[in-house]
Amino acid sequence: MYIGIDVGGTSTDAVLLNDNKVQATTKVFNLPDDLLGSLLQALDKILQDVPVAKIERVVLSTTVITNWIAENKQDSVGLILMPGPGRKLQQYRKADVHIITGAIDYRGREIIPLLEEEILDTIKALKDKGYNKVAVIGKFSPRNNTHELQVMKIIKKHQPKWLIELGHIAGGELNFPRRVANTLLTCATKEKYQSFVKSIRAALKARNIVAPVFIMKADGGTMTLKNSECSPVETIFSGPAASTLGVQSLTPAGGTSLVVDIGGTTTDLSLILSGQPLLSSKGVLLGDQLTQVRALAVKSVPIGGDSVLEIIGKELIIYSERAGQPYCLGGPFPTPTDALNVMGLTGLGDSDKAWEAMQLLGWKLNMSPVEMARKAINLMVDMIVTEIEKMFLEWEQEPAYHTWEVTQKRKIRPQNVVGVGGGAVGFIPKIAVRTGGTPVLLPYATVANAIGAVVAKPTLQITLRVDTEQQKISIAETGYQSKLAQPDLDEQQVLALAKSELINRATSMNIDDDISAVEVLRQDVFNIVRDMVTTGKIHDVCVQTVRGIHCHVGVGG
Repeated sequence: MYIGIDVGGTSTDAVLLNDNKVQATTKVFNLPDDLLGSLLQALDKILQDVPVAKIERVVLSTTVITNWIAENKQDSVGLILMPGPGRKLQQYRKADVHIITGAIDYRGREIIPLLEEEILDTIKALKDKGYNKVAVIGKFSPRNNTHELQVMKIIKKHQPKWLIELGHIAGGELNFPRRVANTLLTCATKEKYQSFVKSIRAALKARNIVAPVFIMKADGGTMTLKNSECSPVETIFSGPAASTLGVQSLTPAGGTSLVVDIGGTTTDLSLILSGQPLLSSKGVLLGDQLTQVRALAVKSVPIGGDSVLEIIGKELIIYSERAGQPYCLGGPFPTPTDALNVMGLTGLGDSDKAWEAMQLLGWKLNMSPVEMARKAINLMVDMIVTEIEKMFLEWEQEPAYHTWEVTQKRKIRPQNVVGVGGGAVGFIPKIAVRTGGTPVLLPYATVANAIGAVVAKPTLQITLRVDTEQQKISIAETGYQSKLAQPDLDEQQVLALAKSELINRATSMNIDDDISAVEVLRQDVFNIVRDMVTTGKIHDVCVQTVRGIHCHVGVGG
């Protein structure tokens, strides 16, 4: 038996899967500031009369980090950059940027030393402004992390309680701007995320569940809950990835669909082409900044069923924020969910309160509650359709999309518009008409994210580093270090070694979902040159067991 849990901004959904069939589902509206209570309620509802000893795996997805970023609720971070000669990166959202002296070149050699006095001045400036979280990033730190480590050592000496994130850990690739974004977001969300993980552990312990626990990553793979604490940024689009896999598991194999997941806080968009989710060739795009987070080609639009509705002048406005429950559930403001209630498209909450919400809006425009509800629904549909059209322009630039079009032998968009989430029934038919597609409402649509989590294959990732000059080998995720048995390895040999280490570790962790298949996420090699002579090479290889779903889901008895 497997448990899937999706923690959203509005509700916590849970699914119990038994022999590839859904045995139990639930949707629990989140208790204010009490995630533990919400998780316990969800677990109790799906585990009635189920021996917890039979639970083999727990997989979670979440939109908490996505929502924090969409609503600008992440923590403020001081940013210390060592870009070296050339471009000076001065502005990053939610960060106070400090450029300091010190540079490593692309070969990993120090070309400009650090100035300790300058670092001390930077620490004082950050302290005076009230910062206690700092991200430190050097341009070529993946090839030599010495400067980042030295800066951290000095900061820790003078401010031992500060949270410090280093670029070579938060983002292993060479793209400097994207590594800055990764490190900044990791630092800005880590403390809140650790509180989130603490609640998960407490809930599972309270119900005596000892099964392995994984959390969805943005690319549709998973990582252990423990590893996610070090890299919460990898879960940014965990929720959209889960809804995509949920649709993949609930639709016939090989199908093609536009997925529209309408939640309470956000609406998430993704594509499934011939049975496979479309993977972004870039990284997660947040605002106008690309990150190094590998992800499905998804977009999270910051409007949902609980977004605030307000009349400004003679215009109806949907705010990109959630201020609590819908009015029909005792919340403070009218929302699209109240509009759905008035139109008979949802039975959620108190119908009289929903009518009152639309009446409060409607009198300002001399409109009846029904007219106001219809206007609110149409406005939200307009906004979602606009974002879908923008996303298609981006999706059509993806190499995988071009390949799919070639196999279709004509230029065509996916015809199925699959709606999931609490607001799907009310909005998807209208969205499908506007986009020229066919609306599809699946069984278990309201808990598709939890289903996506429960069917996701457990994946494992390792980053292997081989230094042929120092004759060392290390694995970043485990801290393993050893002397290199073979004096000189070429790229193919290093890759084979990484794959072998990954398969061995997966086997030891009982991850047996086709572990012979391996994805190569990154493979870099560069020469070590001393006195104009190549003295060795450094290889960096990141590999992962293949992502996907382990079953298509049936209906339980």
